[in-house]
Amino acid sequence: MLTGRESLLRLIGKRRRSLPSRHNLLSTPTPNSLNLDVNDSGNLISPIRDNIRSPETPTSPGNSDDLCLSRKNKKKRRLTQTTLLQWSGSKQSEDSPFIHPQKQQQQQQSILEFDDDSSSEEISKTVALDEANGDEAIQTFIVGRKFSDIQDLEVGAKICLLRHPENIKDPNAIKVLSSDSGLSEMLGYLPKDVSQCLSPLIDQYGLKFEGTITCVPKNSSEAVPVKVVCHKMTSDGWKESESAGGDFKLLWEKVLQVVEHQMQFPPKTTRYQLNFNVLVQEVLRSCSHLFTADEKTFLESFPSLSEDSQRLFIRLYTRKGPWFRLSNISYPEVSDSLQALKDLTVSGFMSSVEDANDLSYQKMKEITELLNVTELRDILSVNKVFSRGSRKRDLIDSLCSYYNDRTRMDIGTMILERTGLCAKISSTAESLIWRVERLFFLNGEQDLSSFVLLDLGIIKYPTYKCIDSDQIFSDRAKLLAYEEAIEVAQLMDESLDSEDSGTVLKCIMIAETRISSSSSSESALFNCFTAPWVYSKMVLLGVSFLENQKRYNQAVYLLRRLLSCFNCDGRRGYWTVRLSTDLEHMGRPNESLSVAEQGLLDPWVRAGSRIALQRRVLRLAKPPRRWKTPTFPNLIDNKIPEVTIQGRSLNCEVGMKNRFYGEDGEQCGVEQLALQYYNGGGGWQGMHTESSIWLTIFGLLMWDILFSDVPGVFQTRFQTAPLDLDTESFYLTRKETIESQLEKVANGMAEEILIISYETHRGTACRGVVWERFSLEELRAAVACVGGKCVASLCRYLAQDYRSWCSGMPDLLLWRFKENGYEGEAKLVEVKSEKDRLSEQQRAWLLLLMDSGFNVEICKVRPACV
Repeated sequence: MLTGRESLLRLIGKRRRSLPSRHNLLSTPTPNSLNLDVNDSGNLISPIRDNIRSPETPTSPGNSDDLCLSRKNKKKRRLTQTTLLQWSGSKQSEDSPFIHPQKQQQQQQSILEFDDDSSSEEISKTVALDEANGDEAIQTFIVGRKFSDIQDLEVGAKICLLRHPENIKDPNAIKVLSSDSGLSEMLGYLPKDVSQCLSPLIDQYGLKFEGTITCVPKNSSEAVPVKVVCHKMTSDGWKESESAGGDFKLLWEKVLQVVEHQMQFPPKTTRYQLNFNVLVQEVLRSCSHLFTADEKTFLESFPSLSEDSQRLFIRLYTRKGPWFRLSNISYPEVSDSLQALKDLTVSGFMSSVEDANDLSYQKMKEITELLNVTELRDILSVNKVFSRGSRKRDLIDSLCSYYNDRTRMDIGTMILERTGLCAKISSTAESLIWRVERLFFLNGEQDLSSFVLLDLGIIKYPTYKCIDSDQIFSDRAKLLAYEEAIEVAQLMDESLDSEDSGTVLKCIMIAETRISSSSSSESALFNCFTAPWVYSKMVLLGVSFLENQKRYNQAVYLLRRLLSCFNCDGRRGYWTVRLSTDLEHMGRPNESLSVAEQGLLDPWVRAGSRIALQRRVLRLAKPPRRWKTPTFPNLIDNKIPEVTIQGRSLNCEVGMKNRFYGEDGEQCGVEQLALQYYNGGGGWQGMHTESSIWLTIFGLLMWDILFSDVPGVFQTRFQTAPLDLDTESFYLTRKETIESQLEKVANGMAEEILIISYETHRGTACRGVVWERFSLEELRAAVACVGGKCVASLCRYLAQDYRSWCSGMPDLLLWRFKENGYEGEAKLVEVKSEKDRLSEQQRAWLLLLMDSGFNVEICKVRPACV
């Protein structure tokens, strides 16, 4: 994979857009500063080397029809399969005495339909306070009807509440009993959110609640609306409770808030439906300035759609698409898919096709993906069209090649006869919901499934405060520029997949012309949310693309552009190394040396990049280029200890990971072989950890600092680290608290801090912390044997420059305790096979660890002579 492409893929995100601006992007003239073009075969045309910086007339854009609209064909999932959205309701056991109302509703897969004579206004009331009789009343629901002793209910039936602290699933559970029968038969439970707030009032203040059933749903398993009244315990009981202290008032206010929210999203609302509405509402509340009035009206209309329409839209939005066959759409919680689709089409959230007259070439091309192989063969055979292959892709290509003005109606009719009504998310809805998700999660890797993982307890996010600061996008223009940059990035990625060199070059030229605007004074914290930052990633990928084609002169031009536009950027080190290397490839060693020397004066060139430039200077700075040999004490004076071991090799093929026979005769890698060597030759215990154990230790020791109250660094509830962790401001903003914590670590408190943090936050997601890989005992052994001062030194480097130092640490961590069992020693080992060599980042880490007092070593594994 080209360098920089993986990073670009993370930026684009999991959801691919329909690229509404594709045609405009490709047709807009772009200055061809690179003097690049392609021939009819898609190969690069050789430019004139001497004029690589002079702009020429723009190249003609490639044919957009040749572009793949999506990534390489993969087998599509059936729309009826169980997904996270359905799974969120199936976690509880069937024998569970209490089930969360929303989860229960999904398990039973029922759709709440009240009697026609029930008033929707009455059901949707939020809170009713019955002051006439001095009582306090709330409206809520009976859930968990599967545990009921009575199936048939009547409007007006009397009920009462009874605490059920013995419930093994929820100690706050509150039963709902029938007051009409002397046996007090059970009707179900109060919703979990309500009982969580109401149970302390019952337990601490002895409140008693009675009520009535206000409406009976058609399905006996569905949630039942009720009105519950808290009667006075004595003549002045309520006032006595209020005067008991502020806790009572706070608890009761919490009850009212929960009930109000529950009435807005009653138990009939599926969990994913609730999450989607919360997502949209929070973005409209915090980022309303980024939407036009029409866009806000469109998004605000979603909750007013029918329950079926909302569920169907969310279900289809989370699918790959873009088109769906109505005949294949089947969800238990959607009672009438056809009516829901019609409503969504009228409201503009979806578009549909059922008439061949509405079938354009592009739509036809996309809808043919819905046909199976048998259907495609039928259409081709009827039209006597020959296909060169039997694969689905070959059949689709043959059908598309036969599609023209003369055959359009016949082909379109045949396709729709087999697919039936087809629908897709409208471009307006897709664009706006994509924006809402990006503004909510601030990345492309999280989506609605993050809510589901949280609800299921599969992932737990840390606790922190989101303290408001400056807006990430201060105005709409910056957001639109950022969105367009991501569109160009996606277009470039798709063009690389389809090997469309012309469009790749067009994207590179667009990015190169737009990075110049990065000189604006954006906050370093929010730099990654700017269009120039996105374009810089594309330019770097363009550098890799051109280097792969051996077009070093154009790569040099792009690297110089990056270095001139981004003066304060941690990526300058890699850019400088590549620039010096490419200049040497071009036969310009003097210029290559000058670039390396200037790079060493750049404070943003760090870690492995600095080591790489130092080694380049040592190699190139020889007479007559430089008469005085430069000295770099860290490279010359610090010789990294080495040890060589032998092993029986299983394979020694170039390009394959070496395998050996271990001491026990089993196959193993070089790292496992080295572990066996150290265990038998010194009693070392250890593991193959690389950077993961040190990032875990850093996260645990610095947990309270990572999630401390700093304005602007936490924007959503789904973060695993502050936004500034990869910037210099992380250390500078928290310098006093970081140094105070590191002093405790250096003075021997590391193990105590580690134990408390591990036991307090175990299982909570935090960047770098790998809970499932290391036990507490292994982490304690590592900290105890390495020593407080060394651990503090390592953590300081990570705090000061996490981005530069979060990778490249030695492969093995070894430790052994002395006879007293308390003191020990540790060793960090980088393992290399015979033909492998240290990367510059690994060399930088080994030298840094040596300077910090660590015991480090390089273990070279060679095949044993037979």
